[in-house]
Amino acid sequence: MRDRFKAVIFDFGGVITSSPFEAFNRLEAERGLPRDFIRSVNAANPDGNAWALFERAEIDPATFDRMFAEEAQALGHALEGSAVLAVLAGAVRPAMVTALDRLKGDGYRLACITNNVPSGHGAGMARSHDARDELEQIFARFEHVIESSKAGVRKPDPRIYLMMCETLGLEPAQCIYLDDLGINCKPASQLGMHAIKVTSGEQALADLGAVLGLTPGWPLD
Repeated sequence: MRDRFKAVIFDFGGVITSSPFEAFNRLEAERGLPRDFIRSVNAANPDGNAWALFERAEIDPATFDRMFAEEAQALGHALEGSAVLAVLAGAVRPAMVTALDRLKGDGYRLACITNNVPSGHGAGMARSHDARDELEQIFARFEHVIESSKAGVRKPDPRIYLMMCETLGLEPAQCIYLDDLGINCKPASQLGMHAIKVTSGEQALADLGAVLGLTPGWPLD
């Protein structure tokens, strides 16, 4: 396996950081909304809704706020887009950061493909490029990062995975890809990557270690 795989490509929010869906559920509870309502709004018209347009930087924050509110109202509940953005940042998973350093030390190339929005701060936002920022220090560990809000294409569009492979000069079969959404893992797998769906930090590290033949105690062994 060490000979087969040359790079490990990570999603950011929900993999390096905790899932934004946890924050969405807290917001839903605070507002008296059905659980996973925000996900249902984002799942409707998935390529042309407010979320998709914002992640491709095709609309500004004010337009996203208005469009999301309209989409939420169409599904029967009031919720402004700005409230969703305000809770988008996730907490960093320290073990995942340790894993990045271990992988890099073992000679694997590291990259990141992230769907994000072009304003604000946090795991789901465009990069700040402030070297003092905790998230920027993590991003600096990657050889290359593709952000949907800057590339104008978002997962699960196969083009974004191929863009990364071309940049790295690798074939998809030489790459492992981790994402917390199955819909984003599917095209990676279809292209030939070894895809790992992340449900928790512990599970992700265990599955990645198994693929690479690392000991069960990694990345701390």
